[in-house]
Amino acid sequence: MTIQRAINAFNQLGTYWILWLLAGLSVAAVAVMIERAIVFLLTRDHPAQLQRELRDLLAAHRLDDARRRLEQSRSFEARGAAAGLLASGPGSAEERMLSESQSARLEMERNLTYLGTLGNNAPFVGLLGTVIGIIGAFHQLGNGVGQVSAGLMGQIGEALIATAIGLLVA
Repeated sequence: MTIQRAINAFNQLGTYWILWLLAGLSVAAVAVMIERAIVFLLTRDHPAQLQRELRDLLAAHRLDDARRRLEQSRSFEARGAAAGLLASGPGSAEERMLSESQSARLEMERNLTYLGTLGNNAPFVGLLGTVIGIIGAFHQLGNGVGQVSAGLMGQIGEALIATAIGLLVA
C-alpha cells in the first residue's frame, strides 16, 4: 500500500470521527472542572475565623482544643497548621508544614494538566479535521470535473465546523 492510498483511505473516514473525539474530550474536560470545583467547595473553611480561633486557643495554652479544631476543618490550611502543631520543635514544624503544603498543592492541582494539554492541542485536532475535510472537497471537485456541487460545499462546511469545534473545546 502506498502512502497516498493510505492517506486516501484515512480521508474516506471523513471528519465526523474528529467531531466525536472533540466532543468526548470536552465532556472529559467539563467532568474535570466539576470535580475540581467540588473538591474546592468541600475543602473550604473560613481562614480568618480559623486563624482567630487558633490564636485564642494557643494564647490560652489549650493545645488539645487547637488540635481538635484543626481536625474538624476540611481545609488545606488547617491540614498545614495541624502538621505544624504535631511537630516536636520549630525546625520539625517547618519541615512538616512544608511537606503538607506540597501534598496539598499536588491534591489541588490534580487533573489540571489534562485541561492545559487539551486547551493547547484541541485547535490542532480541529485543524486536522479541516485538512481532512478540504482534502475530501478537492477529491470531490476532481471527481466532478471542476463543477461546484452541493456535496462539495458540504465537505467544505464540514471542514470548517471541525475547526470551530476545536477552537470551542480549547
